[in-house]
Amino acid sequence: MRRLLQRLLSAWIIRMSNRFGSRPNRKRIHEALNKLYKTINANPGKRGLIFEVTDTDKFIILSDQHKGALDYADDFTLAEKNYLKALEYYNQQDFHYINLGDSEELWENLLESVIKHNQATFEAEKAFITKNRFTKIFGNHDLYWDNDPLAGFNLNRIYGTKIRIYEGAILRLPVGESKLDIFLTHGHQGDLQSDGNWFSKWFVSTIWAPLQSYLQINPNTPAYDNQLKTVHNTLMYNWIMTKKNMALITGHTHQPVFASLTHLERIYVKLNKAKKEKNAVDLAFLNAELHKRIKEGDEAPSFGKYKPGYFNSGCCCFSDGDITGIEIENGLIRLIKWSYHRNAISERILLEEMKLSELSDSNLFNG
Repeated sequence: MRRLLQRLLSAWIIRMSNRFGSRPNRKRIHEALNKLYKTINANPGKRGLIFEVTDTDKFIILSDQHKGALDYADDFTLAEKNYLKALEYYNQQDFHYINLGDSEELWENLLESVIKHNQATFEAEKAFITKNRFTKIFGNHDLYWDNDPLAGFNLNRIYGTKIRIYEGAILRLPVGESKLDIFLTHGHQGDLQSDGNWFSKWFVSTIWAPLQSYLQINPNTPAYDNQLKTVHNTLMYNWIMTKKNMALITGHTHQPVFASLTHLERIYVKLNKAKKEKNAVDLAFLNAELHKRIKEGDEAPSFGKYKPGYFNSGCCCFSDGDITGIEIENGLIRLIKWSYHRNAISERILLEEMKLSELSDSNLFNG
């Protein structure tokens, strides 16, 4: 019976989840991002931190674990081993870990249940705290950390020490004669169905979670998915286009974005370049890649000039167990994923890479 219902209802449930789970509003999103960036600059340490980044600093940005209760509604279960292996690697390499929100799934679960079933991951995160290399930013599904009077007490219980929770952070680094600000926040701000909205919480906890648990549905497609940017990601990109010497990194949408483009969009851009250069080898390869990912009749998007300043960390709960994240190291920014390979051994895979200097206004490139 469950398999029959899976076939009949999965697509509809995921459509309804997307419909009621996200309703971004351009004006609200842009106002919220402007306000938070201004607040962090005016009063560092209150709503967010400012890091003066040097050549030796290294950061890993991961988001959207949605740690649950290890039941069928827990999307994190399949990715847990990849997440633990990634944290072990980044801790050994002395990366600063920025947890970009929705780390705990507190719309669907009681906090006590999440704490009980995620001791290993909390211990792995604690290892960064002991080195003073951990920054925790809240999202909409773990908004509890920002607005509950017992949040500080419970964080102390989890990590064995008092830590601050932030809404965002700024990485400030020298690029040539100027400074580049990399602005980080979860990205739910301005989403009418996610920014503390009671109806979304009710829908997720009362309707979506029980159905997901029974039908064993994970709506998060594999990390290297075959889609154009979501509306929400597009609105984030529209905001960063108006800024100078700034990049933006968010999570929230679960869709990896690198230098303002998804994987599918990057194929289209590379294809256009190969056509202009009449590169037959690249044309053949890219056309083959494209046809793996699109349906017959899909129209190619139109790309003009674009600013490569928007990044999305993706998530740590993909249905194939993959996790994605953003690394910043040695003057480079990278999109990476950790995936199960060779007898389920976790492996770090580089997906995209570029120089941070290319994000400066003086080095913008034309797609």
